[in-house]
Amino acid sequence: MVTRILIALAGLMGATGVTLWSAAAHIAPGSNLDTASYMLLFHAPAVVAVALGMRGEILRPGFGLFAAQGFILGAALFSGDLTLRSFYGTPLFRMAAPAGGGIVIASWILLTLSALFAPKKTG
Repeated sequence: MVTRILIALAGLMGATGVTLWSAAAHIAPGSNLDTASYMLLFHAPAVVAVALGMRGEILRPGFGLFAAQGFILGAALFSGDLTLRSFYGTPLFRMAAPAGGGIVIASWILLTLSALFAPKKTG
C-alpha cells in the first residue's frame, strides 16, 4: 500500500511540475515557476525509484520511506513557496523555500544511507 501511495504522490508531483512549467512559459515568463517545476519534476522520479527500491529490498525501508516523504514534503514546500510568490507576491511562510530545499538535501542523504544499510539478501 505504501508503494502505491508514494507512486500516486509522485504522479501528482509530475503533473504539477508540468503544469508549472507550462505556466512559466505562457503565463509568467521570467518568474520562478520554472524553478518550482524543476524541483517537482526532478523529485517525482526519485520518489518512484525509492518506492520500488524498498519493494525490491535494495533499500533499507525505514530510511527509504523517510527519504521519499522528504522528497515530497521538501519539493512541495519549495515549489509552493515559489509559486505563491510568483502569482500572489507572498510567501507560503517565512523560510519555506529554504526549509524545503534543506529537507530535500537531507532526503538525498537518507537515500544514500538507505542504500548503504540495505538488508543483505541470503542465498
